[in-house]
Parts: sequence; C-alpha cells; structure tokens
Amino acid sequence: MAKRIAIVEDEAAIRDNYAAAFRREGYAVDGYEARQPALDAFELRLPDLVVIDVNLKDDVEGGFELCRTLRARAADLPIIFLTARDSELDAISGLRLGADDYLTKDISLPHLMARVAALFRRLDAVQQPEAGGKRLSRGDLEIDTDRMSLLWRGQPVGLTLTEFWLVHAMARYPGHVKNRQQLMDAAQAVLDDNTITSHVKRIRRKFLAIDPGFDAIETVYGMGYRWVSE
Repeated sequence: MAKRIAIVEDEAAIRDNYAAAFRREGYAVDGYEARQPALDAFELRLPDLVVIDVNLKDDVEGGFELCRTLRARAADLPIIFLTARDSELDAISGLRLGADDYLTKDISLPHLMARVAALFRRLDAVQQPEAGGKRLSRGDLEIDTDRMSLLWRGQPVGLTLTEFWLVHAMARYPGHVKNRQQLMDAAQAVLDDNTITSHVKRIRRKFLAIDPGFDAIETVYGMGYRWVSE
C-alpha cells in the first residue's frame, strides 16, 4: 500500500505542485489549506508523513501549532516543515516542537523527495530491524528498535524518529565520538550543524525531564557527540 503524505499549505498552486511531485514518486497525497481542516481529517486517520508550512492563511504560526498538536498525539509521526520562512530562529522553533526536518521552499524537488524517502527508510528500519539488533542495553538505557521504544531508568522517553536514531547511533558504541556525517548516516537524514545541535538539545531536555542528573550525552567541541555509559 502506498505511503500517505499530507501537505498542509495555504497556497493552492504550491500545494498542487508538491502533491503532483509526490504522486509521481508513488505516494498517496492529501492536501489541506489550513490547520483546522487538517486536524479534522487527522482525527479520522493519521497520514504516514506530514509536510507543513508555517504560515497558514491568517494563522501566522499555524504550522507551529499544528506540529505541536501532532507531536503530542504521535511521537513517531514524521513531520517536515517546508516554508518560505528561512530564519534560524524559525528553524530552531520548528525543531524544538519536534519536527524531523525544517526545509525552505528553495529546495529542489529531487532533494525534497530524497529527504522524504530517508524518513520512510527509517520507518521501514523500525518495522524490519536488523537481525540481532532489536534490543540495546547501556546502563540505565534500554532501546528496543523493534518497537522503537526507549527507556531511561525504566521510564519511557518520547522521541521523534530522528531523535531516536541519533540516540541509537551514539549509544551503540559508548565513548566513541560521532561526528555530523556519522549521525546523519545513522539517522538517514541530511542535517546541518545547527539542526543536529537543536536535536541534541531537545533530546537532552527530554532525558532531563525524567532524570535531572542526566549527563550521558557529552559534547566534544569541534568533533561531535558521544554517549558516556557507566
């Protein structure tokens, strides 16, 4: 069955252009011009991936609010911002709300298709994990890649797809520094330095909310990040 993508974009011509491109790649596509119609539809059925603009008609921050609502409803739903708003502050805001990627509309269609395909590859990796790689234990950390669940000191940590695979990449080899390229490869995503930094900060906050003494992710300045396991 074809993966279903929802596009939430208030400009019909742009929405139709992206929808046509996704359909050419074999995806099923639904389009929405505003936040509320999208939410109404998602009450009945969540798509496999959501592409959201930030500005939705007169709802200037509508995309951010939609992302917040969707992320609260489904921790592992792939969410991509695709917007004309290209400020670093907006990108950081989107990632902090739990988006897996933040792209601007000057991105080429082939590049966009590649980013979406990468997110779906990660979903497939969850559903068809490598033999012997279903469970990973590192001290207080328990990762189950079959169910895509992660526990810290017995408590679940709600991570997005991107966050889950970044933690998995670091924890798989404790003490080894993972640079940006290695983290991108593990997450099967194209992420710049600021994006990775935002994801790591968000991951830390989620662990700290459970354990105020959490310090297992160490920044190695100029190199990357590593998981420190007792």
